[in-house]
Amino acid sequence: MAEDAQTEAPPPPEPTPLERLGHEVGTLPGVGSVSIHLGELVALADRDGLVPLMIALRDDPRFSFEQVMDICGVDWPERAERFDVVYNLLSVSLNQRLRVIVHADAATPVPSVCSVWPSATWWEREAWDLFGIIFSGQPDLRRILTDYGFEGHPMRKDFPLTGYVEVRYDEDRKAVVYEPVKLTQDFREFDFLSPWEAMTTLPGDEKVHASRAKD
Repeated sequence: MAEDAQTEAPPPPEPTPLERLGHEVGTLPGVGSVSIHLGELVALADRDGLVPLMIALRDDPRFSFEQVMDICGVDWPERAERFDVVYNLLSVSLNQRLRVIVHADAATPVPSVCSVWPSATWWEREAWDLFGIIFSGQPDLRRILTDYGFEGHPMRKDFPLTGYVEVRYDEDRKAVVYEPVKLTQDFREFDFLSPWEAMTTLPGDEKVHASRAKD
């Protein structure tokens, strides 16, 4: 009876396809850690080993990430390495996705992956333009969204919302001119009454209040 009372522990659940993929990605050189966040596989990679890792993710038949869908930056000003460079990879043949993240600062270059996916040039130019992230080995590191004479990188969290200069067309000079930002005083006065809220008073209410006070 005592032996019958003892129940065997249930076997551990089978890993999901995403967990199996994460385990295989975690065995690759250059991968620091792998996690599943909000149903998506995220790998934290070493910056120096980024290019060999990306080649393995593209060419290994277990992964077959043929496309880099996006490369973007995230700014964390309080960190020593303030930037996250995020690579969103897609395998069309295996219908699976992977997000690879490397850390960077404003001075240390990140190896370019344009030799792995030529389309990465557009995304790396955008990350340089908006965040100031430097990519070594990128032959065409130019601004792509801001103007040629733009100063700074507008997606950094310490960049002022108004920018440093404003652009306008000067009719007298017949040319586009750059000038320091000047905020008109009118823009400093705000009406915080929401149009979706009922007005507390209407014109003429003061007469009603005055008559009631007399009564």
